[in-house]
Amino acid sequence: MAENGDVRHLKITDIEEGDEIEVNLIPEKKGLFIKHVEYVVISQKFSSQVYRRYNDFVALHELLLGRFPYRLIPKLPPKKIVGVFPGDSNFLENRRKGLQRWLTLISRHPVVKEDALLSFFLTQSIADLSSKMKDVFKSIPDEFTTSDLAAKAKDLVPPNNTNDFATSREQIRIIHHGVHKIKLIADQIAIRSHRYASDMEELGNTLTDLALDSAGRTSWGTGGNNSWSDMRKGFGIISKEFSSLSSKAKEQGTAEEEQVCERLNVLLEILAGHQDLCERVEKGVSHDHQVALSRMMALKKRQIQGVLKGSDAESVAALENRMLQQETVIASVELRTAFSLYCVRMETALVHVYLETLAEILNSLVSVQITAHSELARVWKIIQPTVVNCLPKK
Repeated sequence: MAENGDVRHLKITDIEEGDEIEVNLIPEKKGLFIKHVEYVVISQKFSSQVYRRYNDFVALHELLLGRFPYRLIPKLPPKKIVGVFPGDSNFLENRRKGLQRWLTLISRHPVVKEDALLSFFLTQSIADLSSKMKDVFKSIPDEFTTSDLAAKAKDLVPPNNTNDFATSREQIRIIHHGVHKIKLIADQIAIRSHRYASDMEELGNTLTDLALDSAGRTSWGTGGNNSWSDMRKGFGIISKEFSSLSSKAKEQGTAEEEQVCERLNVLLEILAGHQDLCERVEKGVSHDHQVALSRMMALKKRQIQGVLKGSDAESVAALENRMLQQETVIASVELRTAFSLYCVRMETALVHVYLETLAEILNSLVSVQITAHSELARVWKIIQPTVVNCLPKK
């Protein structure tokens, strides 16, 4: 476990030793249309199996953002996509994969995985789970309020932390852009493998049809040339090998999807989650800090104006009391700002732990290509002698 969320000593193998999550689809049908979709969620850590709906995931996501506003909480896959029928099997399968990736990332987060909210979601078999979760956890304060680190947050961040935050944020943005491009290329590679499989299957079927040519035989048009008859025999032999080519290409496409594309999806969600986190911190804590400072400046301005105008002592005392209250607010906001930047620093370190997988993913891509092309080349070599025998004799 990462002590106080400090992940700088962790390796990707430490993260991957966390909970194993499965999210499987159970469509409930009414007539010809899907009424709603349920998921079986299985946790190896808790030895649990519970049933969840998409809205339960939404409720968990919202509560986690409230509980851990300065931690990397990726977005959920969309409930629906414009122009896509909600019951479309491909859409439902992609959303299932997305929910499994999301819940796996949450369940392996060094800090979030220890929270009671997550264990509640993974273990409780109760009706109307989303409402129950909100009733139980909505009043629990956020991590800053409950953390032992909050009081000493300023000691945890280096002096130039704000500039470092901006630099790291830009670096992650550039990496995210590059990994996204790699993912698009990997998708096309997998698509080409499946297209190749379809082409080989169609080619094999066409050769089979030619081998089984049912038209009557006559020497009227051949002039005694038996080449076509010999070729038909060869087509019947090699058509089976094209079926083998198709199977191996399908295996290649599936391996590319599972070992490369799916793992790139995980990395992309981590990188995108980091960008979302930076935006939350910038729009939330930084904004609150500026507001508090602006109010203090306004109070000081009024104090100076009051002294110059000779305001009564009671008014001046009330203003000074308000200024003391505002100083307390500023001190609290400054602590929260320091704590948020400490958390972002740790979450950025977590992103770099996940970045270790990029080299592994590329190695998987290389291995899949070597294996697949070797297998395909072996089948082509089997086909070649038969095709050579079909060539006209010189």
